[in-house]
Amino acid sequence: MEHFYIITNRDKDQELTVTGRIRDYLTGRGKQCTVKDRPFGGGDYSTDPASIPDDVDCILVLGGDGTMLQAARDVAPRQIPILGINLGTLGYLAEIDMDNLENALEALLQGSYVTEKRMMLQGTVMHADGSVDEDTALNDIVITRSGNLRVILYEIYVNGQFLKGYSADGLILSTPTGSTGYNMSAGGPIVEPSAELIMLTPICPHTLNTRGIILSPQDEIEVKIGRGRDGANQEIMVNFDGGHAIGIRTGDRIRISRWEKYTNILKCNHMSFLEVLHRKMKDA
Repeated sequence: MEHFYIITNRDKDQELTVTGRIRDYLTGRGKQCTVKDRPFGGGDYSTDPASIPDDVDCILVLGGDGTMLQAARDVAPRQIPILGINLGTLGYLAEIDMDNLENALEALLQGSYVTEKRMMLQGTVMHADGSVDEDTALNDIVITRSGNLRVILYEIYVNGQFLKGYSADGLILSTPTGSTGYNMSAGGPIVEPSAELIMLTPICPHTLNTRGIILSPQDEIEVKIGRGRDGANQEIMVNFDGGHAIGIRTGDRIRISRWEKYTNILKCNHMSFLEVLHRKMKDA
């Protein structure tokens, strides 16, 4: 690897101290390093993939899991591998901690790493007026109520067949990477992140026999928003990786399937997922 691109969460590295430390380490070993220029407090944390030089071999993402998720969605069309450096607290995606920074960078330069392909989801929102919105997610697509505290009624179809109607506060459609996120908080299973499957987990279901469902990565899931129990229109939010939100309502549908692109995540610490999980859960 010769050319590195650094994306930094300026809220977590306000003076670019860590960013400069990484840049100096890499350039001191004859490598090219480009730092994304974004002023502190700018508010926009997205990255235009077209702004990344063509010869970049690796993207270093400094922040927490939220920064990693945003970067993954932004750069997936370029398929450039990314390595997360954790400046937050509990990080599953941003795996490199500050006390192991130089060792991890040296391992990267020596080629002592593995690349994990992580499946992603694509969500297509089809509004009743004929308009369409689309976005992608590495972790999850979450469908939740907007506004008041009424229970939402969902109709779930898989590959065109009716599966189940849910009465719940929301639904989580998650990848294995996202299993340790909102899915875990809602009681869903924890899955080895390099697996390929889609999890459907209800949020606070209002029945005693409702369970989450694990589906094939080839399945196409469609969620239809019907009318509430009182016949009123339901107001819903569809959220992609906790970042981009789209408002929908009764009569709208959202179709979710595996996206053709992957996020390529570099792993330098050679710890198994179970070891990382044990450490993170012990420290939580």
